[in-house]
Amino acid sequence: MSRLQLFALAASIVTIAGYTPAAAEKKYGPGVTDTEIKIGNIAPYSGPASAFGILARVQDAYFKKINSEGGINGRKIKFISYDDAYSPPKTVEQARKLVESDEVLLIFSPIGTPGNAAIQKYMNSKKVPQLFVASGASRWNDPKVFPWSMGWLPTFEGEARIYAKYLLTEAPTAKIAILYQNDDFGKDYLKGLKIGLAGHAAMIVAEESYETSEPTIDSHIVKLKASGADVLLNFSSPRFAAQAIKKTAEVGWKPLHVLSLTSHSIDSVIKPAGFENAQNVISAVYLKEPTMPQWTNDAGVKAFDQFMSAYFPEGNRTDILAALGYTMAQALSEVLRRCGDDVTRENVMAQAANLKAFAPPMLLPGITVNTSATDFTTINQFRLMRFKGDNWELFGDVISAEPSAR
Repeated sequence: MSRLQLFALAASIVTIAGYTPAAAEKKYGPGVTDTEIKIGNIAPYSGPASAFGILARVQDAYFKKINSEGGINGRKIKFISYDDAYSPPKTVEQARKLVESDEVLLIFSPIGTPGNAAIQKYMNSKKVPQLFVASGASRWNDPKVFPWSMGWLPTFEGEARIYAKYLLTEAPTAKIAILYQNDDFGKDYLKGLKIGLAGHAAMIVAEESYETSEPTIDSHIVKLKASGADVLLNFSSPRFAAQAIKKTAEVGWKPLHVLSLTSHSIDSVIKPAGFENAQNVISAVYLKEPTMPQWTNDAGVKAFDQFMSAYFPEGNRTDILAALGYTMAQALSEVLRRCGDDVTRENVMAQAANLKAFAPPMLLPGITVNTSATDFTTINQFRLMRFKGDNWELFGDVISAEPSAR
């Protein structure tokens, strides 16, 4: 072989050795490097919905766990979380800060319907994932109009339809009173209930809405009691849900009390309301309640307990919101793992919209996450439960809700 041929062969070997598919295929969006992924978050650490702040605190702890184990595909998570006090103008301010100043890859698990509604157009115009929104509003499942917004919670509409099915079967002659928050959160529940009741809407004898700025909802409960209703559908956020449970007892009203799943936390709602006042309250659930005796030896619950002890010891493992934050963080971690070295905003949404039979260990048996490019609803199944003594008890089978009405 000639000297020239040897040089050519050596050059070829160097070229081939220097080329690897992984290096060639690396694609990074804003906030991503070989060693880090910046994730934004907005939570109500203060204000009327501060009980939900535990979601972000648990998520922060979970990402610390991930980082201690080497990160995701070798990249550590930098979790940047700001308080919006459950105030939409503040949510807008914090979203702009995260996107334009912090330059995060995405905003994960922003909490609440009003604030997220206020930033939805902005996030989509900037083409930044508004991913796994901690709200069950149906507006997060509209991939044609808002392809960058995806919720996590089951839709409020779907959950309300489950309650309608239950009442039509178990209490077909009921007189229904409804307490709901006067925003997209409460109105979605109201809409779903009426869709579920279909030709039986005459069962509704009273409706009362409240503003989150109100100090109490006592006067609304008094009005609803006066309607003669024997069923109360309590579509409220935690603080007001607890007030409603307590006030119904104080005024001697004993309706069949149905509570939205967003407000069934024992620590944030039931304890403040009083265990004795919450007996036989009904709600829906899709996560394992860590305090239920039936999960004592469950591997998923044991892993959750170990996580809480090691990374969030100041937190309360009995708070279902802690289990929710933990599960949502696991879902984002799965999406980022699937991104590999294509950690772009486009690929994040593509992977999030391709979860099939994904079952984080804190989901109830038989309930899985399934998404597609045309259906962003992550969870569409529930079980019902009833509060007895000092805990919730499951009853019935897994129930599927119909897709949200458009």
